[in-house]
Amino acid sequence: MTIKRFQIQVSDEILNDLQYRIHHIRWPDQLENADWERGTELNYLKSLVSYWRDHYDWRAQEAKLNRFSQFCCKIDGIDVHFVHERGKGPDPLPLILTHGWPDSYLRYQKIIPLLTDPASHGGNPEDAFDVIVPSLPGFGFSSRPKYPGVNNFRVAEMWVKLMTEELGYSKFAAAGGDIGSGVTRYLAANHPERLYGIHLTDIGIIRDLIASSDQATLSEEERQYQNNASAWMAQEGGYMSIQSTRPQTLAYGLSDSPVGLAGWITEKFRSWSDCNGDLAQKFSKDELLTHIMMYWVTNTIGSTAHMYYDNAHSLPPIGYIEVPTGLALFPADILLPPKEWAMRNLNVTRWTSMPRGGHFTALEEPDLFADDIRASFRPFRTKSW
Repeated sequence: MTIKRFQIQVSDEILNDLQYRIHHIRWPDQLENADWERGTELNYLKSLVSYWRDHYDWRAQEAKLNRFSQFCCKIDGIDVHFVHERGKGPDPLPLILTHGWPDSYLRYQKIIPLLTDPASHGGNPEDAFDVIVPSLPGFGFSSRPKYPGVNNFRVAEMWVKLMTEELGYSKFAAAGGDIGSGVTRYLAANHPERLYGIHLTDIGIIRDLIASSDQATLSEEERQYQNNASAWMAQEGGYMSIQSTRPQTLAYGLSDSPVGLAGWITEKFRSWSDCNGDLAQKFSKDELLTHIMMYWVTNTIGSTAHMYYDNAHSLPPIGYIEVPTGLALFPADILLPPKEWAMRNLNVTRWTSMPRGGHFTALEEPDLFADDIRASFRPFRTKSW
């Protein structure tokens, strides 16, 4: 076994450098009467940075994060950081949760106790999970890849090794959203014998459906998806175009400027969450800044953008997914998939339309998310391991 205990210990040098940078900012102008339609609004960002400079306490956040059982092991030459919390119940089901961008493994921090210890949160101890939450390669405290090609497919292969060779689970459940959805689907497509089932909160951007010109074979919902996707790509997809084509160029500015990084990430939390334009409805300033810090203190905004490039240029095709699949769709998430397309391409055994919530599912609505995870995997607990 190569697994080692891990504790977050950011150096004083990194934190002092950050303080210097956010005390010496050259702010851009903003047009009169402009709000968020051109990007992150200036006055909001000034307020957030002021809080970051004068009130935010990384050491307090670091101590909270270190309450989780964290580990690190080397897989395919990459140091993988992960949380591994054991379930408190008669027969916990192993579950690997995969995050996306611009979040981190912190996407799932609120639901880890709900899933590992349901009895302490009004649930049934028979619904307990062993929860494993890795940081994607190049994200957070996992090491940055040295070579190209680390895409969703490659990460899925790494996760199989983590769960079976390193942690000793012969079979497990998997769930994810955003990049995590892609990784989870490749797990299911290529290693169905290892999985009880999967749970997704999205199916990503369905490019084959967007590109389809055979309108006669598409349902009304699928044609509407094409229209919605075209509008979304035109209005919201600029970040993806840059990260999928010129991640190295982007990395220089965002790795050098904490305010630039905060502007890049904060705008997505506002646009993609169910906050009605008011970030405070869903996220505290401490929560937002801890997500931003996860990129700053590890200097990983460049390596996370490179994953977009590799997913755009080197992903193999993925076929029909036979593994039982639960889908929990949150109404304010990005491009909700047409049900007909999902049913044709995945073995959908549970379909849940959530009453509220956006892209940052487990972070925004942890109770709804945890309940659906429990319900989705409950049928597999009676089967022989």
